[in-house]
Amino acid sequence: MTTSQEELLPATRRALLHRIAVAQAEGRAPSLVAAVVRGGRAVWHGARTSVEGHAPDENVQYRIGSLTKTFTAVLVLRLRDEGLLDLGDPLEKHLPGTGAGEVTIAELLAHTSGLAAESPAPWWERTPGSLRPELADVLGEQPFPHPPGRRFHYSNPGYTVLGALVEEVRGASWEDVLRREVLDPLGLDRTSVRPEAPHAGGWAVHPWADVMLPEPLEDLGRMAPAGQLWSTTGDLARFAAFLTAGDDRVLGARTVREMRAPAAPAEASDVADGVTYGLGLQIQYRDGRMLVGHSGSLPGFLANLTIGVADDIAAVVLANCTSGPQLSAVGADLVRIVAEAEPRIPEPWRPLPEADRPVLELTGQWYWGTHPFVLRLTDDGGVSLEPLSGNGRRSGFRANGDGTWTGLEGYYAGEVLRAVRRPDGTLDHLDLGSFVFTRQPYEDGSAVPGGVHPRGWRGIG
Repeated sequence: MTTSQEELLPATRRALLHRIAVAQAEGRAPSLVAAVVRGGRAVWHGARTSVEGHAPDENVQYRIGSLTKTFTAVLVLRLRDEGLLDLGDPLEKHLPGTGAGEVTIAELLAHTSGLAAESPAPWWERTPGSLRPELADVLGEQPFPHPPGRRFHYSNPGYTVLGALVEEVRGASWEDVLRREVLDPLGLDRTSVRPEAPHAGGWAVHPWADVMLPEPLEDLGRMAPAGQLWSTTGDLARFAAFLTAGDDRVLGARTVREMRAPAAPAEASDVADGVTYGLGLQIQYRDGRMLVGHSGSLPGFLANLTIGVADDIAAVVLANCTSGPQLSAVGADLVRIVAEAEPRIPEPWRPLPEADRPVLELTGQWYWGTHPFVLRLTDDGGVSLEPLSGNGRRSGFRANGDGTWTGLEGYYAGEVLRAVRRPDGTLDHLDLGSFVFTRQPYEDGSAVPGGVHPRGWRGIG
């Protein structure tokens, strides 16, 4: 990916630099690097550092902590897409003997498995992985503080289990599978399990004095699928582009959309913060836009990847300190700065190459009871149904190839839309999960549940 600074306006570039400069100074980070992605490629890179005359570039590695989980989720979803497992399968079906076999793969991906947040002591992030050689050492004797499937509870051991699942199904190490199936196809040559020069050192900055302490560098062993990786802003910019549009060599667009969909019940505090979780991706609502991505931290390092899908803008921010700058806020601000300063220019409108006449017949106004809706064709071969008032249930629908469509979001996600015709072939109504949509409100002669009063519409007298 070629970085082109010129694609952003000078004022936008200065605003981005100002934001990371404030983050590095106020957060007291030894160094902070960032990149912005637009239209599938990096368009800006910036860095601030406490070392005079030196600034890390897009090829310097930082440890990315829990951002590793998104890579592990990609590997699991590849297994699903190949038909080797189902997300509803219990873990025991594919990885027996863990003591956590009742949980489903989907629950592990969405952090709803009920597993503990951390492995038993000592603190796994600052001790050698050799202390936890087996899954039993990671899960402990009482792995479930919560019933499976009942609540969102972030779990590092849960992603360790998913890494072991990948190894079991593939018959190879998590590291080898990751390199072969994700890193190499996407060209992420500077992403690795162990640090490769040039890389930043990790530091703890004293909370009340401007002095630093080097953090220990540990190999996480079994816990690697939860937080081991090192990467760069250049590589993570490529990864962000993949998570935005998909790549058929790794995961198609439909599956990365699935990763971005909420999959976990939000806790009360999460609702207040506008944060939830998908399949390996964090989801937050900020400044009126939905942002997806993941954060990461390990002693000495902070990381954040944030994608504004609707704006087609992503940001990557990395720092080499244990605490300090709030990188999730920085990433969101970088997306907002570009989106507001240089709004996305839409593609030119173009007519569809052809229109299926029976489908074209379905377009236009429909009524669910007295609620007016409109059905439109979409440029991806599907249809959309939305209320004319602007408020209410709406969804896009993908074509199933048999004259029906399946809902993609909201209330109608997974529900089937079909056109119902009369014996003479004329269109009678639309059926959407038993809801009947007619051309006129409570249209006489149509299959309206409960029928239509024989006196029809009338006044109060």
